Amino acid sequence: MPPASQLQRPQPDGRLGPSRRVIVKILPDPAIGPGAPFLLAPARVHEAEGEGRRTFALFQTLQHAGPLFWVLSQHQASRPMPRGLPPGVAERLHIVEARSETDLLWATEEALRSPVPGLVIAEPAKPLSLTAGRRLQLAAEAGQTTGLLLIHAGQGSNAAETRWKCDLVAGPSDSTRHRWNLNKNKKGTSGFWTLHWDGTTAACHMVSETGE
Repeated sequence: MPPASQLQRPQPDGRLGPSRRVIVKILPDPAIGPGAPFLLAPARVHEAEGEGRRTFALFQTLQHAGPLFWVLSQHQASRPMPRGLPPGVAERLHIVEARSETDLLWATEEALRSPVPGLVIAEPAKPLSLTAGRRLQLAAEAGQTTGLLLIHAGQGSNAAETRWKCDLVAGPSDSTRHRWNLNKNKKGTSGFWTLHWDGTTAACHMVSETGE
């Protein structure tokens, strides 16, 4: 598991190669599409895996207004650090510590069923059964709440709306470059994007092939 330092806000680099700027904001219809590739469809549960999955989760916190719930095991060593979070996130973030995997899934389901959270993030340690995945989807529909599960590789659920593989990518003196691969999408196409995100705003820079 990545060290807690990886949850801290990355430092801006400013030395990218040629790129085009894409501003990602909440849109009237935030379904994933060509104009907003990283926005998660509302009232659904999504998954992210890979060593950069927590960065992807932090990016999503900036795309959702309202309270944020992050559900994890009380035994988990790495967790969000308030001083390292993007601006405005720490004030809205509620960390829920679960004593067991059963409690974690229960807390996640209850949070999704509530209309209060803007986003519910959870870190299950074990693969989800199809039944558990469907229960979470039904809870998200009931509360009209968006969920994001941070999973280990190969532990995805068939019930997930989308699944993202999030990797860190080497760059010229750059530690904030990422590749986000949408490898499952129930209602659209798949694809991957290489981008630079400095963790300070909801804007990201798409890196062109010549800037790799």
